[in-house]
Amino acid sequence: RLPSESEWEKAARGGLDQALYAWGDELTPGGEHRCNIWQGTFPTENALDDGWLGTSPVGSYEPNGFGLVDVAGNVWEWTSDWWDERAEARAMRGGSYLCHDSYCNRYRVGARSSNTPDTPTGNLGFRVAWDR
Repeated sequence: RLPSESEWEKAARGGLDQALYAWGDELTPGGEHRCNIWQGTFPTENALDDGWLGTSPVGSYEPNGFGLVDVAGNVWEWTSDWWDERAEARAMRGGSYLCHDSYCNRYRVGARSSNTPDTPTGNLGFRVAWDR
């Protein structure tokens, strides 16, 4: 099943309850990239500082405190929650490789966005939750 927004956020935080990002409060601590997002001038030039023009392979970045990889950037992740009471769009979390801090800081753990369930796009995916 898809995780709820609250389940997704708790898992993405990896135990860092007040941090901006899944790894702490700095986007690139010590100059190290921790997620696949746009670097350079959006939308005309991606500097590829993290090595990826589009999506990156799963596990390209260090896991968070719970051992989860790629919880920020790369692709948006569906959640099971509806965006609002109209139930036309579902909430997405995590941001994507098309996010840039000049217009979209949604790779922050607490940020969210939405899309309709029938949207075909290359920067949207999912992560499953498992009930034991």
